[in-house]
Amino acid sequence: MTTDKSELYAQRLNRYVTANRNLKPDRVPLRPFAAEFTATHCGMTCQEVSHDYNKAFEAVIRCCHDYDWDAVVPNMVYVWTGLAQTAGLRYYAIPGIDIPADVAFQYKEPPNDSAWMKREDYDRLIEDPVRFLYEVWYPRVAAELAPEGAPHTFRHNLALVKSTWSMASYFNAFGPQIGRMKDECGTPSSICGMLKAPLDVLADKFRGYVGLAFDLMEIPEKVEAACHALMPHLQWIAHSGLDPTHNIPIPIWMHRGCVPFISHDHFNRIYWPTLKPIVESIWERGNQVLFYAEGKWDAHLDTFAELPEGSIIYHIDRGDPVLTQQKLGGKFCTTGGVTNALLFLGTPDQVRDRCKFLIDTLGQDGGYIMDASAIMQNDATVANVRAMTEFTRDYGVYSGQPSSAAPPLPPSNRPKGPAPVLPRVPAGVCFPWEERLKDIPSIPGDPMLARRIYEDLDALAYVYIWHMVLSF
Repeated sequence: MTTDKSELYAQRLNRYVTANRNLKPDRVPLRPFAAEFTATHCGMTCQEVSHDYNKAFEAVIRCCHDYDWDAVVPNMVYVWTGLAQTAGLRYYAIPGIDIPADVAFQYKEPPNDSAWMKREDYDRLIEDPVRFLYEVWYPRVAAELAPEGAPHTFRHNLALVKSTWSMASYFNAFGPQIGRMKDECGTPSSICGMLKAPLDVLADKFRGYVGLAFDLMEIPEKVEAACHALMPHLQWIAHSGLDPTHNIPIPIWMHRGCVPFISHDHFNRIYWPTLKPIVESIWERGNQVLFYAEGKWDAHLDTFAELPEGSIIYHIDRGDPVLTQQKLGGKFCTTGGVTNALLFLGTPDQVRDRCKFLIDTLGQDGGYIMDASAIMQNDATVANVRAMTEFTRDYGVYSGQPSSAAPPLPPSNRPKGPAPVLPRVPAGVCFPWEERLKDIPSIPGDPMLARRIYEDLDALAYVYIWHMVLSF
């Protein structure tokens, strides 16, 4: 293996993108989504890597040096709990503060009678999602903010300023981290951007799963309208984070949209019609979507197979690798399948046996990337992760000749995505310029300059609130 970091980076990027395109690289790439496992490897606690993102970055760099991985998330412990604490987010239990220091951060599901969004709030969400987030949802989930309609306090104002600057500080730190991975380790970033399905957002952050389950049975038309209202905003955020080189996929974290969490009818009527157009619009731009299918999504493989060839990468958690290969292997790259229970409780030999089965089943002709079934937390053992890494490197060889050529491009004959849905208040906007103009008697100078700067800064407020929903 070359020691020149630029050459190593080019080889790994070529290998990773080639497999993502469902083609055959020199060997099976390794792309572990290593979260709190990086703390285990480096002798840190969960509190350290979740509450101090600089320590999380250092743990990733250490793992890049110590393992022959082809692509890595710059920080898979993505929820920075320092930011969550500045706002007082009620739905997180923070390691070392709310729970023991060596327990990964926990998401607290709201009771049905005190969900972050009430059933009577659907109309407000549907009418103007951004205003709803700022006026209703955010004050409910953030303990530091004053309740809706109450006078704003010192702590309220301080929390808004601190959380905004915290988000800017955190997000701006990713560029240098990705640069360090490339220059110091020769390791590409494995994902870029953020996407969730509208129905998953309703379940995760608004109604809670129990509340949404009742809504689907009792007021499905409101759920459907809410998902359609959310769709253009989630699409805008997704488009804003796409890799401009078209090499690195955008992930979608798929939570509770599969059977049996919801019915086939609700999947076909609500979940898929408000997600599929976003995926198609991303592929139209030449970017792939990594379907990180948490749980078991085998019931929907035929539906996913209807997507344009090469448009997605399909990650297997609890699904059947054999069935997945039969349904999707000819069209899409597949990843994952090394069960997390095995990485925790199994032996290195059992891990090697599982890796052999996956490569033989999914990777005979390329188009497969080795990874755990789900995000690797601090229960995975170093010995088992090493076994997964070393076996894949030795067994998963096709030609043995790495290439540092530019990775393959997406096909040029991609189908055109659907026409975008235009909400009442356009996506990317909090308070429209036309409304702001009502407060300005006249503009004696260049009105287009004033408008451009206003809208650029308004968009930052839009990004802030949607990333509070999607990222934290």
